[in-house]
Amino acid sequence: MSYVFFEWTEFLVRWFHVIAGIAWIGSSFYFIALDLSLRNSDNIPKGAHGEAWQVHGGGFYRIIKYLIAPSKMPNELTWFKWEAYGTWISGFLLLTIVYYLSAELYMIDVERFDISQFEAILISILGIIMGWIVYDQICKFTVNMNLNMLAFFMLLVFTFFSWIFFQIFSFRGAFIQIGSMLGTIMVANVLMIIIPGQKKVVDSLLKGKKPDSKHGITAKQRSLHNNYLTLPVIFIMISNHYPIIYATKFSWVIISLIIIVGALIRHFFNIKHTGVKPPYWIWAPISMIILLSIFITEIGKPKLINNEKNSLRILDKIPKTLITASEEIIISKCSMCHARKPLWDNLSSPPKMVVLETKEDIIKHIDGIYSQAVASYAMPPGNITFIEGSDRHILKILYEKIKKL
Repeated sequence: MSYVFFEWTEFLVRWFHVIAGIAWIGSSFYFIALDLSLRNSDNIPKGAHGEAWQVHGGGFYRIIKYLIAPSKMPNELTWFKWEAYGTWISGFLLLTIVYYLSAELYMIDVERFDISQFEAILISILGIIMGWIVYDQICKFTVNMNLNMLAFFMLLVFTFFSWIFFQIFSFRGAFIQIGSMLGTIMVANVLMIIIPGQKKVVDSLLKGKKPDSKHGITAKQRSLHNNYLTLPVIFIMISNHYPIIYATKFSWVIISLIIIVGALIRHFFNIKHTGVKPPYWIWAPISMIILLSIFITEIGKPKLINNEKNSLRILDKIPKTLITASEEIIISKCSMCHARKPLWDNLSSPPKMVVLETKEDIIKHIDGIYSQAVASYAMPPGNITFIEGSDRHILKILYEKIKKL
């Protein structure tokens, strides 16, 4: 019963996280596109910045934007904030349920940094908070900096954080840590900058005072930052399904490259929304960076040690065939989790219902074994069972033999 309840809890939180994320990302994309599509007109009210006409669902919409605020406060005002808050709250719950409660499995790699579960959680939370503090201070002290220079500087900062996290956590833990940090920065922009600034504008209107324009300018700046960070965060969210992305030697570099790719894609569409001809040439560097990421993934795969003596020793030790040698590796390194009755704490069933207890099981799941333990460092998590390069090499040979049949 406890296992069923736990699984349902995780699923419902993940479901809510996806729903809230879609709502937040959708509103972010919409308002940036709307802002860039505004046009001046003789028919707009005094003090208005521009208007846009749109058609959707069988009706026409006329949207008018006031750069600072209207002369009179409307009776009803819709705030766009709970999508962001809901995304972060559900995301942190997922981080707790999946990673913090199973930190020894998903966050800690003793070969990199031998820390306790409590230390891993503490470093994770402090890292997330520190990411926001550093970003926020940079934004405040570089208000007049060229936007391209600021973007380059922030890329260096995010790359540094990525490298640090990959020195501390497991591959999977480090990747999700970067995603959590970037997501927190985006939500904190809403919670700490955008909404408070808008509330000050509303308060000034209610008191009959002239609102300060700096609040709108700052809010627009942070909203634009969120827009450019959206695609990299989505990439990190779905990367956990692809160990070849997050579990190679240079995955921390791939994160930086994807931040660039995501920003360039958003830049293309942001320019397109202004009504001018978008820079189609931008897809050339995007393609080149993606190809570079693929190349970096290839050279960052685990080194498969073709130690002939070691391989022969393993093959001569009890099992006499390749399949039995592979079975010995799987049973000793993987089956404590991937068993019909897992021996690992907090596991009531094998991960993704993949059972690896017999030769038949190994053959059945050979593609997954290759992608998780040969082409990447994804399994075992944090190399908790100390699988060696020679072991991965034997599994590679088995994979190739089976594929030739």
